[in-house]
Amino acid sequence: MTHPCIFKSSKPEPLPNLSKDVVTHVPLHTFTEEEIMIKEMVKKFAQERVVPLVQKMDEEAKLDESLLKGLFEQGLMSIDLDPAYGGTGASFFSTILVVEELAKVDPSVSLVCELQNTFINKLLTTYGTEEQKRTYLPRLSKDMMGSICLTEPGSGSDAFSLKTCAEKKGDYYIINGSKMWISFAEQAGVFFVMANANPSAGYKGITCFIVDRNTEGLHVGKKENKLGIRATSTCPVTFENVKVPESNILGKFGHGYKYAIEMLNTGRIGISAQMLGLAQGCFDQTLPYTKQRNQFGKSIFEFQGMQHQIAQVATQIEAARLLTYNAARLVEAGKPFIKEASMAKYYTAEVATLTTSKCIEWMGGVGFTKDYPIEKYYRDCKIGTIYEGTSNIQLNTIAKCIAQEY
Repeated sequence: MTHPCIFKSSKPEPLPNLSKDVVTHVPLHTFTEEEIMIKEMVKKFAQERVVPLVQKMDEEAKLDESLLKGLFEQGLMSIDLDPAYGGTGASFFSTILVVEELAKVDPSVSLVCELQNTFINKLLTTYGTEEQKRTYLPRLSKDMMGSICLTEPGSGSDAFSLKTCAEKKGDYYIINGSKMWISFAEQAGVFFVMANANPSAGYKGITCFIVDRNTEGLHVGKKENKLGIRATSTCPVTFENVKVPESNILGKFGHGYKYAIEMLNTGRIGISAQMLGLAQGCFDQTLPYTKQRNQFGKSIFEFQGMQHQIAQVATQIEAARLLTYNAARLVEAGKPFIKEASMAKYYTAEVATLTTSKCIEWMGGVGFTKDYPIEKYYRDCKIGTIYEGTSNIQLNTIAKCIAQEY
């Protein structure tokens, strides 16, 4: 059954001229009818349902429950999930468009959809057993959030060094350890936990376990008081003798790290869309002010120095959009995309940083106040250079991919 506000997906139009050997770009602004409809629906939802709550959620550092319910009702938490599991059945590219549109208004809300769609649902769909899919996917599409537990106090970019362990006891495992910076731990009903079940094998012992929130020994700590994306909860999660049945292993034993990397590669395109939408939203909020604010007898937009800065930022936003859309279309075409995803994630985070900084300067004193949303975009953008792979990690990945091409 499809959701009422997003109709069932038809296959994307064929992508022309896709060489079997080398594909570096695909059509970018050719949207299917469904993608156009979704984009317009989300734009309307963002203006009517999200905008009135943005400031309140930021100040209280809390996602509004009615808004979260609305995201589920609109089918935005299961965009490209098969309708057989309660999903909308749209395209991956539609997910990217949704994240971009929501981020124009509130990057926090866009992250809710981004992580659920590009990481949680995809992880379970790709590697879960049929029983696991039937158990969790209908809930994840209807009313339950998921959370990925990967990062640890001593394991960030160096994810190989995670210390959380899982010891086998008959037909179950006992998990002990701690995680930090876990997104949506406050709301999540199920956790996908990366733990080393064979430490002697190094990272090849890392295995993914499905752990329900109410499992004894699982504790969600106090959420962090963050600089930006404050409406999203980020908490430490600890595991004290957490008993998990062997049947709750997701995928193959010892393949957890491989799964995490694969999901991150796709998720980086989602974060690119978030940073792209953030930059565009900030730009759109600022430009009218530059035409209304008069100095020396004319609007500040009329000064050539301002025009050049605005033109430069607008060009960089469009370049970021092309990189993001290109990476998403490559995924849909079944072509290699890791380099392009890292390029998109790295560049959009840089563009978001530049855009928000410039917009505050163009707004002058009022841009530095909370009376306008510009300072929030500025605070929200910084995480783009950190999560789902820091900017330096993206540069490493890009360089490795280039090295393999020559």
